Amino acid sequence: MPQNDLLLRALRREPCERTPIWVMRQAGRYLPQYREVRRKTDFLTLCKTPELAAEVTLQPVDLMGVDAAIIFSDILVVPEAMGMTLELIESKGPNFPSPVRTRADIDRLITPDVSERLRFVENALRLTKRELKGRVPLIGFSGAAWTLFAYAVEGKGSKEFRHAKEMIFSRPKDAHVLLSKLTKVVSDYLLLQIEAGADAVQIFDTWASVLSEDDFKEFSLPYISEAVRAVKSKYPKVPVIVFAKGANQVLGEIAETGCDAVGLDWTMDIGKARWQLSDRVALQGNLDPTVLYASPERIREEAAKILSKFGKHSERSGHVFNLGHGILPDVDPEHLKALVGFIKSESLKYHPSVFSPN
Repeated sequence: MPQNDLLLRALRREPCERTPIWVMRQAGRYLPQYREVRRKTDFLTLCKTPELAAEVTLQPVDLMGVDAAIIFSDILVVPEAMGMTLELIESKGPNFPSPVRTRADIDRLITPDVSERLRFVENALRLTKRELKGRVPLIGFSGAAWTLFAYAVEGKGSKEFRHAKEMIFSRPKDAHVLLSKLTKVVSDYLLLQIEAGADAVQIFDTWASVLSEDDFKEFSLPYISEAVRAVKSKYPKVPVIVFAKGANQVLGEIAETGCDAVGLDWTMDIGKARWQLSDRVALQGNLDPTVLYASPERIREEAAKILSKFGKHSERSGHVFNLGHGILPDVDPEHLKALVGFIKSESLKYHPSVFSPN
């Protein structure tokens, strides 16, 4: 058990003396120390070199004082492990030069032994776990099947994902075959990360926002549920967070997947989400990432609103403070540091002392 186990207790909706905080993309370009490492190597090599991945994973723990580490990697290593050629150029974003467009393309994708094809992530987790020395929990993650599908079929990021959506509307059977194939690898990958030392895992469905409610329920939600079940059937005590950006209309359905926590983007009022879900799951979020461009005083004002809207903690509530999406690369690190310090002090008053371990 980590010395600081606030994150794990909050995810399990156990009593906490304050609200824990970590930030999506907390190991990244906004940190000068990350840029110094990155200056010497390309992005994929950084992901695939365990010593470097561990180094940048630890940076925000050491520098920002966050309550958790999240392993440095990229969601697209999963389709790459399935046989796709991945190009990651920081100025242009990810690119698959040969996207999956036909049934033959789907059939060519392999279902790999993840311990072989993604061993670099396993080794990075093991090394990071040793270097953390039990200070804070370590989070593993994967993209959700739909988000990986969107990239694999489109070949790159997109506002509309025209090719991906064409497949789900024109050839839904093929789409489900590909989603099932991706989900098997996602499930195996999450289990591998837990076996390598991850204390919790998060499923990112970044492109849930491009789906209608009905389409999300058909082409994303069942596959998230399958991945959650795969983890829970083997590691029932390991918390699972599901973050489906833009899927505010289906929070109840996401909570029913069996996950421990639901991540919220900044467009959802966290108080309304708590009322809607009745503390059935913990909530994670949900400060607008662009607030970190503001002054520390304004950052504290906006963070205070979220703490206030979530409100007082009950014996079975849980809140993990986070941004509503990843931290932006040109944010001043001192602004994040100010946010972390504020949450650590301000959140104390929302956790009744009667529930405190002390």
